[in-house]
Amino acid sequence: MATAPDGAKAPIDFYFDFISGYGYVASLRIEAIAARHGRAVRWHCMLLGVAVMKVMGLKPLLETPMKGDYVLRDFARYQRRHGLEMARKVSDPMMDPRPAGRAFCWIKRQHPGLEAAFAHAVFDRYWRLGKDLSRHDELAALAAPLGLDEAELIAGTESDDARTDLREAVSASLERGVFGSPFVFVDGEPFWGSDRLEQVDDWLARGGW
Repeated sequence: MATAPDGAKAPIDFYFDFISGYGYVASLRIEAIAARHGRAVRWHCMLLGVAVMKVMGLKPLLETPMKGDYVLRDFARYQRRHGLEMARKVSDPMMDPRPAGRAFCWIKRQHPGLEAAFAHAVFDRYWRLGKDLSRHDELAALAAPLGLDEAELIAGTESDDARTDLREAVSASLERGVFGSPFVFVDGEPFWGSDRLEQVDDWLARGGW
């Protein structure tokens, strides 16, 4: 079991793209799983458009023959099982995830410790409420509940630092082998997909196998 320099158990690394429905449902569970085993969660933004389409050369899931129909059925089944009500459907047109990703990176740089709450707020507004977080007004609506200034958040989202940080975050995710959302690392062990969260929980309970 890996430990941090202060002797605490090493955090879990959670990678996500805001346009990923499976990333959203995993975001609702990962912190509770981590807490059961005395772990913290480090949140990392990635971009499926880069990892899946540019690097892997694959089509989005819903555009993949045969697999697309399965995903629609699978996600609906997951929603029923967990009682999730969402205004957005996985078949709806996806937003450009880069503004929200840049905003997340700016929060992480300027307000460390607030990035998880911000990620939850984006996921909730995008998936549960069905809003388009590529729009500045929708991003700005997240500011006040988190104690942030709207104008500062939008300026930060469009800043050179945020653009650079997002590019570097995506590059770092690729270097680590992250190719999907959600993607979780526990003590260096990779787990891909929301359907692996039970394995993550079991791995933490057993200390690996």
